[in-house]
Amino acid sequence: MLGTVLFGLLLGFCVTMVANYCTTVYLHRGLTHAALRTKPWLGATFKTVLWVTTGMRERQWVAVHRKHHAFTDETDDPHSPARIGWLRVQLTNPALYRRVARDDKQVAKYTRDLPPTRADRVLFDHALLGLAVGVVLLVFAFGWQVAAIAFPFHVVLYLGLSGSVNSIAHTFGRRTYSTSATNVQWLALITAGEGLHNNHHGAPTSARLSINQREFDPAWLSIRAMAKLGWLTVRHDTPKFVVPRISPTKV
Repeated sequence: MLGTVLFGLLLGFCVTMVANYCTTVYLHRGLTHAALRTKPWLGATFKTVLWVTTGMRERQWVAVHRKHHAFTDETDDPHSPARIGWLRVQLTNPALYRRVARDDKQVAKYTRDLPPTRADRVLFDHALLGLAVGVVLLVFAFGWQVAAIAFPFHVVLYLGLSGSVNSIAHTFGRRTYSTSATNVQWLALITAGEGLHNNHHGAPTSARLSINQREFDPAWLSIRAMAKLGWLTVRHDTPKFVVPRISPTKV
């Protein structure tokens, strides 16, 4: 029984790491900021993996994040620790996300360049169906006992890490550029680079979130490899910063 529990937890962790990777490469760096452009088959792969691991509707995710960048730490920021506190953002991040994600007018406003496709309407916009498919795959591959542990653990971990990027990486860590976001290297290691959030807000259209040799962006290694293989194209070879550099500050 202990072995089943441990394997289930490990499997859930691995599923979360895959979901985090697809989120940062495809949803965040690709669709939201156009920092990279994937080949159609690769984009479809990312999209399908996210559908069965998170049930994510990509236009909703993009809309929430674009609004966050448009109003960072201002009144209209969907999830600002500066306004409501980092702990509240951490604990209620899914609810804060839904306030914008379920507002069709706001989603349409922030995703004019991403019109819904027939595949979205027929398949990918049905979040519960995607999650059900994911659960069925886990059951067939590893048995219902392992799946009963892995899937709930994955859901909690994925939502928790997403909340941490929005809360911890806007409150604690290091700042090198003049934005309220912070760099948190340990968080970057388990979110495929997302914890390097100060760098990201400093250069939003950069596909690489690490700036110096002391920083490590796990997803960048594979992005660079896929670019060499011709599977995707990167918008900028070097980050284009939109805010000034400041003296490194720990907060």
